[in-house]
Amino acid sequence: MFKPVSPKVNFDQLENRILDFWQKEKIFEKTLKNRKKRFVFYDGPPFATGLPHYGHILAMTIKDAICRYKTMQGFSAPRHLGWDCHGLPVEYEVEKKLKISGKKQIEKMGIKKFCEECQKIVFRYTDEWEKTIDRMGRWADKENTYTTMELDYMESIWWIFKQIWKKGLIYQGFKSMPYCPRCETPLSSHEVSLGYEDVKDPSVYVKIKVKGEENTFFLVWTTTPWTLISNVALAIHPDVDYVKVENKGQ
Repeated sequence: MFKPVSPKVNFDQLENRILDFWQKEKIFEKTLKNRKKRFVFYDGPPFATGLPHYGHILAMTIKDAICRYKTMQGFSAPRHLGWDCHGLPVEYEVEKKLKISGKKQIEKMGIKKFCEECQKIVFRYTDEWEKTIDRMGRWADKENTYTTMELDYMESIWWIFKQIWKKGLIYQGFKSMPYCPRCETPLSSHEVSLGYEDVKDPSVYVKIKVKGEENTFFLVWTTTPWTLISNVALAIHPDVDYVKVENKGQ
C-alpha cells in the first residue's frame, strides 16, 4: 500500500527537501563515477557582473536536460561552472563606477589600472548565481570553476584558434552589424536592447503631382521628412498594386 499523499503540497518545502537530499547524498558526484563512457559538454560561461534573468535560466534548463539525458544513457557528463570576465558588460559597469566614459578617458586613467578595476567586479554576483543554479535543480561542479581571464584559459583559446587557422577553416566575411561609435565595437542584440526606448517619430504625408494628369497625385508617407528637400524622384515598384482614389469629386 502507498502512503496517503496530502493534497496540500508546499512546493517550496518539497523542492528544498529534494535539493538537500541531492547535496547530502552527493547524487551529482555519483553520476560521474564508475562510467566508462564520457560525454563532453562545452558551456559558454555567463557574466557574474549582473544577476541571472529569464534568458539565463531558460538556457541553463536546456543545458541541464541534455547532460541529464546523456547521464541516463550511461555517460559520465562532468560540467564545470565558469565565469566570463571579458567584454563590454564588465567594462561598462566599471565605467559607471569610476564615472568615466569612453576609450579616451580609459587610456587617460591607464589601461592597466582600468583592467585591475574590471577584475575586482567580475565575481560580484557569483553567490546569487550559485543559489539560482541550485534552486532551479541544475547539476554542476561549483568547486572547480574556471574563469576566462586565467592565462591557461586564454592561451588555450588562442591555441585552438591557431589550429583552426592552420586547417584553412577561418575566413573573412562582411555583414551589417549594430555598432557602437562610443565603444568602437559591434553590439549584440541584447546590448542594443539595453538602449531601447519608446520615442515619438515624426512622419508626414506628401502629395506628389502626376505628370500629364490634372488633379492627380501620388500620396506618399515618409518617416524621414528631413530628406524631402533632396528627393528628385519617386520610386514606383513594378510588382506592387496601387489604388486610384477619388476624393470629393476630384
